[in-house]
Amino acid sequence: MRFHIDTMTCGGYAKSVTKAIQAVDPDAMADIDLGAKLERVTSRADEIAIATILDDVGYPPRRAA
Repeated sequence: MRFHIDTMTCGGYAKSVTKAIQAVDPDAMADIDLGAKLERVTSRADEIAIATILDDVGYPPRRAA
C-alpha cells in the first residue's frame, strides 16, 4: 500500500511512523521517500488500520496510486 503524507518533513518521521505501524503489525516494513512525501508500507494489516495509525500519530495520509 502507498500513502502520500503532506506533513512528512524530516527524518524523525520515519522513526516515529515505523514504530507506530509496527505496533499494529510487528513485521511491517515502511519504505519512505521524504522528497516525494510518499510512504510504501508492506504489512499484513489492512490499509484502513495503517491509515488510521498514521492519522493517530499526526501524519494524515492520502492514498497514493
